[in-house]
Amino acid sequence: MTCRDTGKVVGVAKVVVHVMPKAEILDPQGQAIVGALGRLGVTGVSDVRQGKRFELEIDGDVTDETVAEIAESLLANTVIEDWSVTREGA
Repeated sequence: MTCRDTGKVVGVAKVVVHVMPKAEILDPQGQAIVGALGRLGVTGVSDVRQGKRFELEIDGDVTDETVAEIAESLLANTVIEDWSVTREGA
């Protein structure tokens, strides 16, 4: 949960960081999945983008800025990946 006044995550919360290839970056893993779906006889799927999901359990006061620093400096390669943050149960 985020405190509206301070922008800090307070109490125990699960913060999820989603990391995806930037739209202009080729995703060979996603294309391999599309190919495999075709070989399995699945039709109607024209594109797949494969990303990563990180779940952070926050036990104390952590600001939104700190979560952003974690995502940018450790979890995502910002040259080729975009990231977003959501809070489960929020």
